[in-house]
Amino acid sequence: MREAYFASGRTLSDLGTRVPLAKSKLSELLRGIGLYPRWEIVCSLSVLLDMPYAPLYRLWRQAAIEAHKSRDWIDRSTENTALTTTYPAPPLEHRALCELVENDYLLYAQAFLPDDDQRDSAVSDTFDILWLSWNDGLGSPDIRRFAWKALRATVMSRTPHIDGRPSLSQAAFDTITLKSLTDEADRIDQMAETLELFRAMSWLPAAQLDVMVLRVLWSLPTERVAGLLGVPPAMVRSHERHAIHFLESVLCPPETEGTPL
Repeated sequence: MREAYFASGRTLSDLGTRVPLAKSKLSELLRGIGLYPRWEIVCSLSVLLDMPYAPLYRLWRQAAIEAHKSRDWIDRSTENTALTTTYPAPPLEHRALCELVENDYLLYAQAFLPDDDQRDSAVSDTFDILWLSWNDGLGSPDIRRFAWKALRATVMSRTPHIDGRPSLSQAAFDTITLKSLTDEADRIDQMAETLELFRAMSWLPAAQLDVMVLRVLWSLPTERVAGLLGVPPAMVRSHERHAIHFLESVLCPPETEGTPL
């Protein structure tokens, strides 16, 4: 909404004459500080800034729940706003992209958010964010890369972190290798190795981590990963090589020669 405000050329004084909110409070809202805004305020601004209604409302409602607003507060915040059950459809290209990547986005989100509701919500919110910023995405070098950045930011904002690193431990239980093992002893041994691997993976740079999650955890082909990230296949292979080199140095360090005194 702040970006739409800057692009509109409007001033706070102009908005203040059309929105029932003091100019200082409008400034706080557009800077993302202060109290969580009622929907009627956000809706009024969305009309003035020509923002899509449906994705903004869904994001507002989800964020209100995450901010621990009660259902009663949410309902009261919308009672003075005419809600409609028919929403304008997103751009055709947006819908096509979402249909193309949805299943793979869900797999990525599941690696960090094992709860189904959290996973589905993260992907749904990503698509709404993408709809709101669609023109920016079209103006970017690659719409697929733009969309992936939106997904990653959304998932990471909800992922538990340990010492600043995203936790992948729960994802170890979903690996294809483990699911293929039937012997219990083999499963236990593999589980220990997998947990150690994912702990080490959390140290990887963002691009290498994403490639390893998609390639190692879900065994997606290189070309498919490249399409999701919006980068050439050669870059995916490079990220994978560097990541494997780092992981091998951590998990299988070279033995030191001689015996220390």
